[in-house]
Amino acid sequence: MSRRSAYVRSQLGVRPHPLGDWGRGPAAGQRPPAVGMHGGKHAYGTLGQVCKGTQILLMQRYRELLRGGGPLPAFADVEFRNYSQNGEDGILLYILSLIGMKTRKCVEICAGDGVECNAANLILNHGYDAVLVDGDEGNIAIADEFYARHRETHGFPPRAVKHWIERETIDRFLRDHGMAGEIDVLTIDIDGNDYWIWNAIECSAPRVVVVEYDNSWGPDDSVTMRYEADFVCRATEPGMPHCGASLAAFVGLGRRKGYRLVGSQMRCFNAFFVRDDIGRACLPEASVESCLTHGMAAWRRAVRLASPDSPLLARFVEV
Repeated sequence: MSRRSAYVRSQLGVRPHPLGDWGRGPAAGQRPPAVGMHGGKHAYGTLGQVCKGTQILLMQRYRELLRGGGPLPAFADVEFRNYSQNGEDGILLYILSLIGMKTRKCVEICAGDGVECNAANLILNHGYDAVLVDGDEGNIAIADEFYARHRETHGFPPRAVKHWIERETIDRFLRDHGMAGEIDVLTIDIDGNDYWIWNAIECSAPRVVVVEYDNSWGPDDSVTMRYEADFVCRATEPGMPHCGASLAAFVGLGRRKGYRLVGSQMRCFNAFFVRDDIGRACLPEASVESCLTHGMAAWRRAVRLASPDSPLLARFVEV
């Protein structure tokens, strides 16, 4: 469990099993699942820290607090990482505890190896039907192997799909894979055309949307990279913006689509939006400024401002 998750520890007094939902580990004769692109020992090493039972207790506690009308914890106090890149697993559990797990459907666009992603904890510990999309065949092979071997999903694994996401075809893709209409969670982490893909989605109505934003832009900078169908991000100048969109741009887009920003994880580059017809009392709108407080955002902003003539900046347009 994250050292910063003092709220979780104080409320439960539970020490999670070090192997999380895998319990004692693989059955006799079964080898561990493949190591993913991030090098983590998925479910056997650095990931898998808050087991299913502990998560159920946390959900009950969050709902008790909501019913009691007392103060609710901040996102920073509920973060934990089982499979997500940072504390997104804990934040999603918290949000869904308050608004309910209604459809138990989720989509992750550019899910990488399907193991270190926002959907994995929902799939493995909460029975979610998921579509995991990535453009890399090797990542899809890792996801297929991992979920085929996992005791929670070997009979009905999520659909890991090799597909290059484009704004002209995203709606058809979602319909073809049964993700039209209302779903619980949509994550977009393309490192590129993220803004344009969310803008193009019309057939699906996620209750929660998670997007990665470029935190080198300030709260008044509503910008995104121009749409490039075949864009692949290659970071060449540390600290400078290379792709994606600013948080202010996503907030403007979210408002037009009927969503409000409710916060970000502590490192201030993954933002959480909730549909406006859901949970306004318990998940009020957050300011862009409150999601740009981490030191990394300040450092990156200083780097950008010190390089006003960088050709990288020509890629971005105001929206």
